[in-house]
Amino acid sequence: MIPKTKETQMPNNHKSTIPDLLNRLFGYDSFRPMQEEIVRHVLGKNHSLVLMPSGAGKSLCYQLPAMVFDGVTIVVSPLISLMKDQVDDLNAKGIPAAFINSSLPEDEYQTIYRAALRGHTKVLYIAPERLSLSSFRIFLDALSISLIAVDEAHCISEWGHEFRPDYRKLNYIRREFPDVPCIALTATATKRVQEDILDQLSIPNAERFVASLNRENLTYIVKLKRRRRALIRLLSQYEGESAIVYCASRRRTEVLAASLSQAGLPAQAYHAELDPDERHRTQEQFIRGDIHIVVATIAFGMGIDKPDVRLIVHYDLPKSLEGYYQETGRAGRDGLASECVLFYSPADRRTQAYWIDQGEDAAEQTRAWGRLDRMVEYCEQIHCRRAFLLRYFGERPEDQNCGGCDVCLGEWEEFDGTVIAQKILSAVIRTGERFGITHVADVLRGSRSKKIINAGHETLSVYGIARDFSKDDIRNIARQLIDKRLLSKPDGQYPTLAVTTRGREFRRSGSTLRLMRKNEPADAEEGLRKPPIDYDPGLFESLRELRRMLAQARNVPPYVVFRDASLQEMAHFLPMSKESFARISGVGEARLEQYADIFLRHIRAYAQNHGLAEKLRPPTDPTRPQAAPGSSYMQTLDLFRQGLSPAEIAARRGLTLGTIVGHLERLAAHGEEIDVRPLIDQDRFHRIALEFERVETPWLSEVKNALGDDYSYEEIRLVRLSLRQDGQLRRERYVTPETPT
Repeated sequence: MIPKTKETQMPNNHKSTIPDLLNRLFGYDSFRPMQEEIVRHVLGKNHSLVLMPSGAGKSLCYQLPAMVFDGVTIVVSPLISLMKDQVDDLNAKGIPAAFINSSLPEDEYQTIYRAALRGHTKVLYIAPERLSLSSFRIFLDALSISLIAVDEAHCISEWGHEFRPDYRKLNYIRREFPDVPCIALTATATKRVQEDILDQLSIPNAERFVASLNRENLTYIVKLKRRRRALIRLLSQYEGESAIVYCASRRRTEVLAASLSQAGLPAQAYHAELDPDERHRTQEQFIRGDIHIVVATIAFGMGIDKPDVRLIVHYDLPKSLEGYYQETGRAGRDGLASECVLFYSPADRRTQAYWIDQGEDAAEQTRAWGRLDRMVEYCEQIHCRRAFLLRYFGERPEDQNCGGCDVCLGEWEEFDGTVIAQKILSAVIRTGERFGITHVADVLRGSRSKKIINAGHETLSVYGIARDFSKDDIRNIARQLIDKRLLSKPDGQYPTLAVTTRGREFRRSGSTLRLMRKNEPADAEEGLRKPPIDYDPGLFESLRELRRMLAQARNVPPYVVFRDASLQEMAHFLPMSKESFARISGVGEARLEQYADIFLRHIRAYAQNHGLAEKLRPPTDPTRPQAAPGSSYMQTLDLFRQGLSPAEIAARRGLTLGTIVGHLERLAAHGEEIDVRPLIDQDRFHRIALEFERVETPWLSEVKNALGDDYSYEEIRLVRLSLRQDGQLRRERYVTPETPT
């Protein structure tokens, strides 16, 4: 549950200052979940540890207090490439900011030093290695520091996946300024890493603010890696929009970038061995929108505050779920619908295994094997991928059907798997329970490989009895048999299969077994691209071009002018006056003064030429856009409009009731009129509605616990849908998990 902040003494003007600054400087009418609690906690001069996913608004938690405090806020960040972008963005909002790192010439250091010492700087970003310099320490001692913010705080922990020794030097700044409040921020940190962060920063009693890692605007997809044209077709769907394709090696980035360019999709490679000037040029071109596709190793994206990346592709298997989550977090930071597609091949595991074997630290090898096995398990999931991710990071997901991954979008279908399950179990036993799934699949499919022949397994009775199943099919089914505890497989270098006691009982029982299989043609290459929200696409594109020209003239990234979300609102509401333009999300005082006239002229001209009129904005701003529904949702909507109940739709489509309810929820969130009241007994409807009002939360678990087993989760979800449509229940985008005791 959300941690309670202790009561603190703050200046009397904070309650009026905070909303005013939020609107005037940042252009927002309200905070995102948890932001206000954190800001008020920081303003009370308390230490904080903040865990929020990318795009949830961590930076605002120290940027806004910086404008209230009298002195300067020091922000320690390892992301040198990000500093300039953040400083440009803050200065564009009217917040005096600067950065100090190794990229600056000496004369600029002196200019920044003088401005900070004179009190002309409110936010100062520094790289952690600066703390080693005695001259820099003298400079810090002369400043009036009001807040210390440690970004990417997981880098301070050797238990984290990105430990940076320079971060250990932060104990100096905490020792020299013990009375200055400290806020540590990160997107991912296990319980052990959290404890290490607090210990290293000497803030053991800091309040912890742990937001859900659920990014509802992201759709997670895993596709089998077969032909490169599948990637080409996917990227073609995102023509003109930003995409990052991650590869495991430097050479693969160059080969794939060249291949994409030859296919008519201009792409640039990015990796550590490139000339620094070339890396910088590629990064700047991507940020400014001059190129749209970068094929990179995992280093790319660290420190790029680009909010409008619409597609993240992993063309090779990531090393860990921590790294995967962080890399996918670079998509859709503006809250708009974006996709994360992972192309998976079992051969990728063998590649990762080779590199693990090269390590010399036995303990680290064991940890690496565990991380790799969890990554493979994610790829071979037949249940909600989002729920799997959230459970891995210690959350208890509310729904087991997210409506935003390939599994929950209906790409899997149920079938009678009794016979193939029996064949797999028999093959595991016949081969002596000494082999992994690849060997077992080869036996079942009648492979003539040298390994099969040398083992004499071509003579077994199970040899070639499952030729009608692909190796990938057998692998997926074996994963399900492991989940059902009919098979066991240890983690580590040698994941041999064994039949469990339960599996042996199943072989003798004659019971039937229902399993799941991918409902996808062999050459399926279409992504799950979502249609845009309701705005004029012609106006949106022309506004993007206007933004690009303004950004180029000011030598800043386009998003510093306006983010895509703001442009889409302009293209939807068509503001005709400064008053209505000021109500566009992201339009603060500085942007209103700087850009209103030129954007309004453009919008008015477009509206006049196309016969369009301004749309009045509702008194209460709607929730930020979420992933729009795709074709599977539309099938559900068509059947619902024909008068079928959710249960009837589920039966007609061969899906679970929970999946159909999830479709209706997502459709309603996008403005479709979904009237579910006639489907529910009114006494039961009001009983559920009263319980939502009592608990003052949209979370299902609390309402279900209060109502008991007489009420199903699906029934409660439908009532919640109705209440949200009527404006009687807020929609929380980020849910804080309860802390285990």
